[in-house]
Amino acid sequence: MYTEMIVRLLIITALSGLIGYERETRKDLVRGTAGLRTHILVGLGATLLVLLTIYSFPVVYGTQADLGRLASYIVMGIGFLGAGTIMGMKGKLIGLTTAASIWLVAAIGISVGLGAYFPALFTTAIALIILELWRFEKKLPFKEYK
Repeated sequence: MYTEMIVRLLIITALSGLIGYERETRKDLVRGTAGLRTHILVGLGATLLVLLTIYSFPVVYGTQADLGRLASYIVMGIGFLGAGTIMGMKGKLIGLTTAASIWLVAAIGISVGLGAYFPALFTTAIALIILELWRFEKKLPFKEYK
């Protein structure tokens, strides 16, 4: 049981770390936005909450614990954290993609906590590709970049 928990926590550390690293290395982002450590902590927290629900409270008063309810609370809580990363500067929103990546890392954490490794890995790969689209976007004539 503990070995499986440790493996899941290490997997989410790596997956959320990849997304956090991408956010950290972006040169055009405002200093102080959520980066490597924040993404790892969000992923770890989501995974840990799922693991605690699965392993510590498998049966509560004769019924299985409701993992769907837990996931909805995690997503709602992360929404508040993500909102804190969004800033308005000169009529523009900054940090929206980072807020979305924090939300996604929580979802990946839920997936890893449930043992759904392939969807978590595949989603991380897709997210990294999407986060690199800024290189293409900045070449579009209607986009403004610093």
